[in-house]
Amino acid sequence: MDRRAFGLSLFGGALVVCACGSRSAETRAEEPPSGNAQVRPNLYACEGCEAVSEREPSGLPPSLRLAGPNEPGERMRLTGRVLAADGAAPVEGVVIYAHHTNAAGLYANGTTETTWSRRHGRLRGWVRSDAQGRYAFDTIKPAPYPDMTMPAHVHLFLREPGRRPYYIDDVVFDGEFGVDAAYRARQEGRGGSGIVRLDRTPDGTWTAVRDIRLERHPD
Repeated sequence: MDRRAFGLSLFGGALVVCACGSRSAETRAEEPPSGNAQVRPNLYACEGCEAVSEREPSGLPPSLRLAGPNEPGERMRLTGRVLAADGAAPVEGVVIYAHHTNAAGLYANGTTETTWSRRHGRLRGWVRSDAQGRYAFDTIKPAPYPDMTMPAHVHLFLREPGRRPYYIDDVVFDGEFGVDAAYRARQEGRGGSGIVRLDRTPDGTWTAVRDIRLERHPD
């Protein structure tokens, strides 16, 4: 989805306008495109990217719990690896900021800390990739917006060391509402494909893998 334009975002029950990972075939819906050969002219055009810098990178862990045990919804673990633009090597130290809707499809109960803490709701957080490029978020499975204008999704933004932040394709779930041929055709392929396959562990937790292929930068 091209977030240079805008989408519909919901938080606290109100409708507002805003801008809106291992490599086994069993755990992913689609492999990323084969390399990002050119720099995107609009790479840094991004509403909400300011949120990536709201935390100091040096103190961030590679894994984070976004949703507490009392958060309504089905448990979900989103994992992946951050890879260089050619897809060959893992990259350490990349900040990944995630936010998504709750089980009702709303960006609800944000705080007054910043504009983005209000607009993105309580289900948001930051991690930093480890020496093997790995990251993880333990959360709940998001719901689509109540007006069903988009599939259920997780927004992801990146900040590489010494670089400006940018967004990558949302995580969406293969075979679920809205992830159809038209949606696939609209993918930008930022950071590779965001379409993931959901699996379920014996305890009922959904698992999804979204590997991230870094974008090339203008130097």
